[in-house]
Amino acid sequence: MESLSTAVLAAAPADELLRAAIPAQYTAAHLRIEDTKIFDAVADGDDRDVSRSLHVGEVPMPQLAPDEALVAVMASSINYNTVWSATFEPLPTFDFLRRYAREGAFAQRHDQPFHVVGSDAAGVVVRTGAGVTRWRCGDHVIISPVQVDDHEPMTHADSMLGARQRAWGYETNYGGLAQYAVVKASQLLTKPGHLTWEESAVTMLTAATAYRMLIGSKGARIKLGDIVLIWGATGGLGAYAVQLVKNAGGIPVGVVGSRDKEKAARALGCDVVINRHDIGLTGARTTQEAVEQGKRLGSAVREQVGEDPHVAFDYVGKETFGLSVFAVRRGGTVVTCGSSTGYEHLYDNRYLWMNSKRIIGSHGANLQEHAECSRLFSLGKIMPALSAVFPLADVAKAARLVQTNRHTGKVGVLCLAPQEGLGVTDPELRARIGEARLNPLRTV
Repeated sequence: MESLSTAVLAAAPADELLRAAIPAQYTAAHLRIEDTKIFDAVADGDDRDVSRSLHVGEVPMPQLAPDEALVAVMASSINYNTVWSATFEPLPTFDFLRRYAREGAFAQRHDQPFHVVGSDAAGVVVRTGAGVTRWRCGDHVIISPVQVDDHEPMTHADSMLGARQRAWGYETNYGGLAQYAVVKASQLLTKPGHLTWEESAVTMLTAATAYRMLIGSKGARIKLGDIVLIWGATGGLGAYAVQLVKNAGGIPVGVVGSRDKEKAARALGCDVVINRHDIGLTGARTTQEAVEQGKRLGSAVREQVGEDPHVAFDYVGKETFGLSVFAVRRGGTVVTCGSSTGYEHLYDNRYLWMNSKRIIGSHGANLQEHAECSRLFSLGKIMPALSAVFPLADVAKAARLVQTNRHTGKVGVLCLAPQEGLGVTDPELRARIGEARLNPLRTV
């Protein structure tokens, strides 16, 4: 192991980290441009196995821009955008990198024949650019996955509306599934001291996305007593949605697809759990199917809660969106941030306009929303949704687990951290919360 990594693992002071040489290369999970056509012969709907396209190996260390930081990544996690990246759908992410590089200057570094992926990370700042004053070498950080242009006026109102906002590690290179990561300094947040590296690394992308969808001013703005229907309640997004609704005084109604996930949803705090197989929710392929299955879903919710949902939290997309539109009450809201089963949504528009329902599109979260969400973790109000941990060498297996939906919550990846359980700097808070509460999905 090179000297800088050794110093990081030894918790060396800042001056020693600064004396250690930055390695010329580092190990990273990455895609290769020559692989972009390997799934061309695979028919639509058939398996595009990401273990064929995700590689772990050496990549060159890039030069640091004045507004950037180099982070020694202790742990990262698998998000669904890594699955999209590795299937080269809906288009190869190398297209994003080429487009970014056209901005010139330091952006040109991103256009490479490799793409280091990963949009979550927790680690140690080991270098800062000449223009960075807020962060210091040795700081323990988590990373917001949204990279913005702070020279763009809209960024200062809501960075998610900025034309140049990008998903780090998906629309940029040098992401988090690696020993080192290059980030804008504006992406950094202080790591919660009571969490381990792997627990911290599974928080920001999905939890902050759910925060914006449900709590933030641009989302559904749930309130005390609201009934919230949560599709995929034990997935990465759903697991945090359940906790946010519960903390806000709402009633989380989770929809899951197995008995094991029923138990997990209850462990997360769901008041009501509906197994979609029990009521014949097979995925709507027509508007009529959406209405028929929406009626069954609505009946199941009313049977257990007594009312229709105020809000539907939907990131599943094509198979569920029509049901969500039908199932929410008059004046209700469907908030969506993705479409893991397909982007073309079918629903009967009469149930939307005649009942004054709303659809809200929500994407990522701005830095303030990330900070507010991170604060909830630091206060012990939200717990990590970690369910499994893999070493960086097995990142393809971890991504495949997520691709085939054989996981619950979030799948962590150890990068420089040699084992689980490291990185805690506030053991007192950790003891007060308790190990079982901190890891609800690892004890079911």
